[in-house]
Amino acid sequence: METYYDPADLAKFSADGIGEGAPELWDLFMAYYGKVFEEGALTAREKSIIALAVAAAVQCPYCIDAYTNSCLQKGVTEEQMTEAFHVANAIRGGAALAHGVQMKKIVENLEM
Repeated sequence: METYYDPADLAKFSADGIGEGAPELWDLFMAYYGKVFEEGALTAREKSIIALAVAAAVQCPYCIDAYTNSCLQKGVTEEQMTEAFHVANAIRGGAALAHGVQMKKIVENLEM
């Protein structure tokens, strides 16, 4: 079965791929991206786990591939990655429920 997602396309996240049309912007993004993932108050390992959870929340299969591999390289276990996915799901689901407040406000205003 053919799908929109092609794992081989992850390699196109590069200067010669998506960066080709705007090399200056690509270089600026990559400089920023590199700085973000440097060791700091959070370890590179912790940042990879966060990135994997965010990838799950924004549903980016390319990022999930990249950060699953990054996590594995940094010694993160499958159990820890699974828990990170559940955290992302809880926050995303909670955010959807929290937006129900907006619906309730509209209903209340219409009933007045």
